[in-house]
Amino acid sequence: MILKHLSLVNYKNFEQKNFDFGSKINCIVGDNGKGKTNILDAIYHLSFCKSYFNPISAQNIRHNEEFFVINGTYNQDNQEEKVVVSFKKGQKKIVKRNNKIYDRLSDHIGLIPAVIISPADRDLITEGSETRRKFMDGVIVQSNKIYLEQLMTYQKIVAQRNALLKYFAKNNTFNPSSIDVYNDQMVQLGQYIHTARAAFIESFGPILKKHYAAISSGNEQVELVYQSDLNHQEFDALLSLNLQKDRLAQYSTVGVHKDDLLFKIDGYPINKFGSQGQQKSFLIALKLAQFDFIKAQKKVTPLLLLDDIFDKLDEQRVGKIIQLVDNDFFGQIFISDTHHERTEKAVKLVHQSYQFHYL
Repeated sequence: MILKHLSLVNYKNFEQKNFDFGSKINCIVGDNGKGKTNILDAIYHLSFCKSYFNPISAQNIRHNEEFFVINGTYNQDNQEEKVVVSFKKGQKKIVKRNNKIYDRLSDHIGLIPAVIISPADRDLITEGSETRRKFMDGVIVQSNKIYLEQLMTYQKIVAQRNALLKYFAKNNTFNPSSIDVYNDQMVQLGQYIHTARAAFIESFGPILKKHYAAISSGNEQVELVYQSDLNHQEFDALLSLNLQKDRLAQYSTVGVHKDDLLFKIDGYPINKFGSQGQQKSFLIALKLAQFDFIKAQKKVTPLLLLDDIFDKLDEQRVGKIIQLVDNDFFGQIFISDTHHERTEKAVKLVHQSYQFHYL
């Protein structure tokens, strides 16, 4: 899948902007605040129907405007695909593929696989478990529509169970049969989600280790650990054991909605013991592993969006990353950077065609 043309209207800082992209490496260069990251985010938006950096649609509209439009023209196997994402304040977001509006935005996910590597990924290390669950789920859903449906239904059931627990507390009442209805649904859906996540980590972990070894020259060992309440006990038993706790807390305290990923380097949590360079290398390896996994599952080469990845990396690690993308395994690549010379020096090392787009 190749993005040939991108058109923006009232998207973030752009009033109107058009780009024609090359099929391999596209370098977007400009000073801070010019909108380099916004261009990559628009490309991401076309794949996932939402911004990577700000999922609140209204906040992606240019100041003092009422709407935005992102228009992308792709080429896949010599067939043209047109995707348009538009949003107007007070209305629902509209996503169209070849002039046909999707009834459900989720039906679009996976059509145009994409992987973004950004400084914002540091949230995966520093923030809470929800951020890491979203990463894990975001990889799985690009190749597993059933998982997406099960996950969305599970989240709805948890919200309904939580509302019921709050109702019981507020009215000083309790109906165990009502809770059992939600428990049964949570168990069925949760077991599927847990099994899918465990299988994903089993496949994904070795790919992550391979990429980190390539970036770090094998000097450190990394590990990805899946933490889940369901790793040690059946879900229905967990819900029964924690019912009193749930009633006091007025929300569901156990389940796959509490799952987490533990990132380790040389056996220790990377958030506490990894240097800034090691953490950035880990995140890049994590995203390159995501690329590999999606490509293998979908049999389609994802777009690769590299947002300011050269910052805070030493020259040796930059060189390793460039070597990784210097082969036909990768398809179309977008690189944003503030330093033209640094970017040009890097891309000149590869044997792929490249274009520069200046802001």
